[in-house]
Amino acid sequence: MTQVAIRRALLSVSDKSGVVELASRLAKGGVELVSTGGTARALRDAGLQVRDVSDVTGFPEMMDGRVKTLHPLIHGGLLAVRDDPQHAAAMDAHDIGAIDLLVSNLYPFEETVARGAERDEVIENIDIGGPAMIRSAAKNHAYVTIVTDPEDYLLLIDELAEHDGATTLAFRKRMAAKAFAATAAYDSMISQWFAFADQKQQFPEMLAVNGRLLSELRYGENPHQKAALYAPLGPHAKGLAQAEQVQGKELSYNNYNDADAALELIAEFSGQAPTAVIVKHANPCGVAQGETLEEAYRAALACDPVSAFGGIIAVNRPLDAPTAAAITEIFTEVVIAPGADEPARAAFAAKPNLRLLLVDELPDARRGGLLVKPVAGALLVQSRDNGAVELGDLKVVTERIPTDREMADMLFAWTVARHVKSNAIVFAKEGATAGVGAGQMNRRDSARIAAIRAREAAEAAGWSAPLTVGSAMASDAFLPFADGLDAAIEAGATAVIQPGGSIRDEEVIARANEAGIAMVFTGMRHFRH
Repeated sequence: MTQVAIRRALLSVSDKSGVVELASRLAKGGVELVSTGGTARALRDAGLQVRDVSDVTGFPEMMDGRVKTLHPLIHGGLLAVRDDPQHAAAMDAHDIGAIDLLVSNLYPFEETVARGAERDEVIENIDIGGPAMIRSAAKNHAYVTIVTDPEDYLLLIDELAEHDGATTLAFRKRMAAKAFAATAAYDSMISQWFAFADQKQQFPEMLAVNGRLLSELRYGENPHQKAALYAPLGPHAKGLAQAEQVQGKELSYNNYNDADAALELIAEFSGQAPTAVIVKHANPCGVAQGETLEEAYRAALACDPVSAFGGIIAVNRPLDAPTAAAITEIFTEVVIAPGADEPARAAFAAKPNLRLLLVDELPDARRGGLLVKPVAGALLVQSRDNGAVELGDLKVVTERIPTDREMADMLFAWTVARHVKSNAIVFAKEGATAGVGAGQMNRRDSARIAAIRAREAAEAAGWSAPLTVGSAMASDAFLPFADGLDAAIEAGATAVIQPGGSIRDEEVIARANEAGIAMVFTGMRHFRH
């Protein structure tokens, strides 16, 4: 059946925005309106003629509204195959009237959970009758139109106007697909709440993954790939998707990936001294703290000015004009900050292609949650790497005890290293990275690359020696051989922080003692692949 005339509509909505206007348009077209509870009251208050569901079924709403639409006279009207003789005979025999249009949305389960309601209230906001009706109508979309989103009311009105009070099969199929997605997402939120919030399960037997499309992106990692941005349903941490984009082009897939890496790293320094992070290809190439935000940015840039070109910048303080002016001295893709004053915005406005993203607050670096990664034929799921190492957790394993300054440098380098792709090596000195080595197949090469970057930066700045001289080196995992330590010694590092746990720990410790450097073990590693 291609076109179906709408003669009878059932309206039962939790979100009543726009429903009165829609019902008015339907009534003007001669459509009989059937409704429930609060929806029926809202329509009557607007002066519309409405028939209660209880009049159709012969049963009153009962059990605090839990039972009202779960009835054969409702579901028969939604599920009947109109041109099937047996279905038609059953409708005649049992006085079942056809329902041509269902307008329904569900109890606000997501909002109820988000505002921290008690368990009993959460349970009461699990809709039963709504999903049952929606699925019935969507299954029978050959004959029934289902609309679940108030944003689609105008589309429905236009569809009816264009086709003389009828809907096309193409429209009904589109709405049915959206309806099934809505009930699936709704059920997934409920299952997640039961598993994670109510039952405190780490890995439930069935994992429901959901999301709402925010935007289609220009392309993926490469121009021949398609990409889109989805936001998870239910309570979740705020991030880039909720940021205000003040200016600049739309973010690409790679922009989002890199900007997320920058946001996660700057979150480590929430509430600390002014800090700037520069990220390129999801790896930090410069991180520094300073007395001012401009000072922090310039120190971060000095670590690797070559890689910083076309990078992503994140800061932990609202942007001011001097910092914004400094940032605009080189090409930058994205800047992320918890606010920006008007002079800073004016400075960035001179660079219209630069994307400026403002977040309400930095995410919690120690928040929980799951990370999901698709692999061939399966999903890999793990908890977030929210482990933390404090000063008191460090174990000195060398003869020389690190100084207070070395301890501070080690912890700074360690914080950055957890956000560098493995094998990760980070040199840091006096609140700034001196060199970063990322993603190599062995740790020795990562250390050498970090030292090379430091030497190049020193030469470019005209310094007498690279910042790695007198620095602390962090390794995201244990040093399996002394060669990685030798690279640190050659670079001039005086202290090393690493997890420990290698079968050659004693060999590495002996080499550190021989060189007179201090070394501490964390007992925790931070691989990032």
